[in-house]
Amino acid sequence: MALSDSEGIRLFRSSAPYINAHRGKTFVIMFGGETIEDPNFPKIIQDIALLNSLGVKLVLVHGARPQIEKRLAFRSKVSHFENGIRITDKDTLECVKDAAGSLRSQIEALLTMGLPNSPMHGSQIRVCSGNLVVAKPYGIKNGIDFENTGLVRRVDVQGLNDHLDDGSIVLLSPMGYSPTGEVFNLSHEDVATKAAIALKADKIITLSEKDGIFNKQGKLLRTTELNTLKKQRALNNIDAEETCITAMIASVEAGVQRAHCVNYHTDGVLLKELFTRDGAGSLVLQNHYEQLRTATIDDVGGILRLIKPLEESGALVKRSRERLESEIDKFTVIVRDGMIIACAALYLYPDDGCGELACVATHHDYRGANRGERLLDEIRKKAILSGLDRLFVLTTVTGHWFLEQGFEGTTIDKLPAGKKEMYNFTRNSKVYMLSLFPS
Repeated sequence: MALSDSEGIRLFRSSAPYINAHRGKTFVIMFGGETIEDPNFPKIIQDIALLNSLGVKLVLVHGARPQIEKRLAFRSKVSHFENGIRITDKDTLECVKDAAGSLRSQIEALLTMGLPNSPMHGSQIRVCSGNLVVAKPYGIKNGIDFENTGLVRRVDVQGLNDHLDDGSIVLLSPMGYSPTGEVFNLSHEDVATKAAIALKADKIITLSEKDGIFNKQGKLLRTTELNTLKKQRALNNIDAEETCITAMIASVEAGVQRAHCVNYHTDGVLLKELFTRDGAGSLVLQNHYEQLRTATIDDVGGILRLIKPLEESGALVKRSRERLESEIDKFTVIVRDGMIIACAALYLYPDDGCGELACVATHHDYRGANRGERLLDEIRKKAILSGLDRLFVLTTVTGHWFLEQGFEGTTIDKLPAGKKEMYNFTRNSKVYMLSLFPS
């Protein structure tokens, strides 16, 4: 379905914060041989080219299993697997090298294409590959010799970064080389995971035949913390492509901040996942030892202690315990080791389609770690679920922070009638407004 001009402008504007956030970051994108054979793959390549043009550093890691199978069948050879791992004899290794080399050429050709009137016209992308992965033999397990099947020993981080800093896209195949000159067949998820960890990548993105990670009830898990995912997996309550979930868990466990899983059949899936608030698939995060949740009556004392210094300085309007107890369900808090270190409240004005963001506070020992942004994001979600289209805030000292978050200065006349009547002219607070659906 074609977008109208206004819809296109709105989408472009709303993507700007993500463009700025992703510029200069390192993403590892992992996809199997099935992805390359999918009719949507050329469009995925176009979107990868767009990411490169926006300043994202990209490492692409591809698999080749179906292509290897076709070559073995052509030679009347039979595949041998043990516990899902291919046994790579000499004949199979030749098929691996043939398949990997052919796929690498195919991907490089797609990334080089720049015909007029095509999405990649003028992109002039450099693609680099080579002996950037050092391998070791998988060895003999339970008496079975896996021959030229290998594991990643290490990746050449300096070499990878040299190419990435030069603006090139790095393309890694499922093969590695040993210091003794041997060639090994590797799993592409092993290569992708080790590369993401070694590079301290900001994201690993896995392309799957599914829309992401589902529970056994068929619900898509859009955002999941690592420990929660591991527990659900142990309970066999997860439905996901095994290679994807293995790579995601291993990467996040080793320090990669975010792991994504999206469907390679879907046109524009990378752009939707990376440049829209709702995304397109599943996201796995490192575990927050700080909990963000709706406040309960037991939190009243902690909130009062948190906001007291700000009330005394005049930054916040004073709230009595009684008022706070009656309004506690409007508050969202961040709790660290049982201590409330940040809070914010949402007051609804449904008849006016807007809500007030109020009592935004962070403990002075815990400022500067995006906690305010986390609270704002949660309040925004609650406002949207409540059917609102705008948020406003009154502040005397932190207007610059709200401007940085996308709020715009406005006048008292723009406040809902109920709030205008309560406006305190003595405090002379400035008014800022945020559209939840920017045009």
